[in-house]
Amino acid sequence: MAFPVRCCALVGRFEDPRIAESVSALLPHLARRGVEVLVSEHNPPGVPGADVTRVADAELGARTDLLIAIGGDGTLLHAARLVARHAVPLLGVNRGRLGFLTDVMPQNMLQWVDAALAGELEADRRQLLTASLHQADGRHAQAFALNDVVMQKHDTGRTLDFDTRVNGRYVNTHTGDGIIVASATGSTAYALSCGGPIIEPHLEALVIAPICAHTLSDRPIVVSARSVIEIALHERPDTRANVICDGAILGSLVPGDRLETRTAGEHVTLLHPPAHDYYKILRSKLHWGRGSVER
Repeated sequence: MAFPVRCCALVGRFEDPRIAESVSALLPHLARRGVEVLVSEHNPPGVPGADVTRVADAELGARTDLLIAIGGDGTLLHAARLVARHAVPLLGVNRGRLGFLTDVMPQNMLQWVDAALAGELEADRRQLLTASLHQADGRHAQAFALNDVVMQKHDTGRTLDFDTRVNGRYVNTHTGDGIIVASATGSTAYALSCGGPIIEPHLEALVIAPICAHTLSDRPIVVSARSVIEIALHERPDTRANVICDGAILGSLVPGDRLETRTAGEHVTLLHPPAHDYYKILRSKLHWGRGSVER
């Protein structure tokens, strides 16, 4: 990426009043610095403003030097898919609830945007996952994920029976609501609620976490990031599951299909303010260290 940045893409739900507030401050700020602003053509006309260039989602990553995601972690995960093949850095402005990944607060946004434009923020390279859905009729679908690939039941009130394999070796037969394959980055997301461990984001490891397993012995496991995880449903009447990559549906999985998840060759780069502290974020978001002296 060349500095100073001359083209910046904005992603967010601009109709949300909280996000609109940040965008209304950011657009004139970028204009004064001579930065062209791109937004998705899927936004309603006139949103977020007149002084932007509307382009197809597929063009955002190819045309921009920097992408600013304004919202919560879900917005940043969507942004990561847009830039996955283009090595464009991401800056997350937190207007959501939790914010493990979007760590720039609104009151400091303009300061850190200026630092990002000048190339003065910390670059944090994160590994992506790739999910490949191989269907019995020969169709194939593929998608990236920064946090996790989830296989979960399509119908409520029914469990799934399925097998897992790692690098071609049988691991287990599961009964439950589904399973999560999470990156180290995604270990603090859905997998955490299923009893998975927190993994420091730069460790080369993946988490395999069953969802609502029928037996207490069916526990999350940690495997090498070089592993290929394969999931296949057992043959049962009307069995169907959804495959979801960072909250976006990739497709349906039925008996005879196969889902493979592995580490992708691509990365995304997150930008953080100086002195970014992963453990401080854990303490803040998970309410650790309450009643103790801040060190």
